[in-house]
Amino acid sequence: MSAAYAGLVVWDVDGTLIPADLRWLRRAVASTYGLEEESVVFPKSRVHGYTDESIVVDTAIASGVQPEVAEGGVERFHEVMARVMSDGEQELARDQPAYPGAADSMTSLHEHGFVQTVLTGNLRVAAEVKLRVSGLDRYLDQSIGAFGDDARDRFELPAVVMKRFAAKFGTALDANRTVVIGDAPNDIACARHAGFHVIAVAHRMPRNELEQRSPDVALDRLDANLVLSAVVKLAVS
Repeated sequence: MSAAYAGLVVWDVDGTLIPADLRWLRRAVASTYGLEEESVVFPKSRVHGYTDESIVVDTAIASGVQPEVAEGGVERFHEVMARVMSDGEQELARDQPAYPGAADSMTSLHEHGFVQTVLTGNLRVAAEVKLRVSGLDRYLDQSIGAFGDDARDRFELPAVVMKRFAAKFGTALDANRTVVIGDAPNDIACARHAGFHVIAVAHRMPRNELEQRSPDVALDRLDANLVLSAVVKLAVS
């Protein structure tokens, strides 16, 4: 571990770094279960902030697939999602550019000694494509990140980050110096479950609604100065 290490920043992906778009999941669900894309129904309360595996099973069931068939399709879904993301790279670049301030915030955090990674419900293959295509992978150490294929329950993913961090750096992750940046209520709850600090960005929900979930900080947008200031205050408190 470098003496310059200031703390760990753990980014959510969809809705935080890039706009959320369900087209990729819709296509993958339709292809996995032999459905028409128009007939895919997403359950309203269990999409944003959950893992792809849990979303896919719940969505298949909501779309009329029998529960045992929905569960049986999960392994195939992994293969289908890889193909969907590969085929859609140009479309992704055109329609889902990074949020303004995302790249600048990452650069600023890197320059101030923060290690950065991701904790996302995306399958690793999907997250890697999204981050690479949007140009946001430069300062992210994805080898210590946690993805939707590491655990179906998002609340189990912080432990994955802790384990991988310790294995790579030879020291336990200090929760007091770890800050999650997300956009959904489940991001906040997951961070709290792990004992991490959390910043919520109001990209999809009004700031006052996010504040009702008691993040440490709520921001209207990603601004490098605001993000750095909030992270520094939390990581050294």
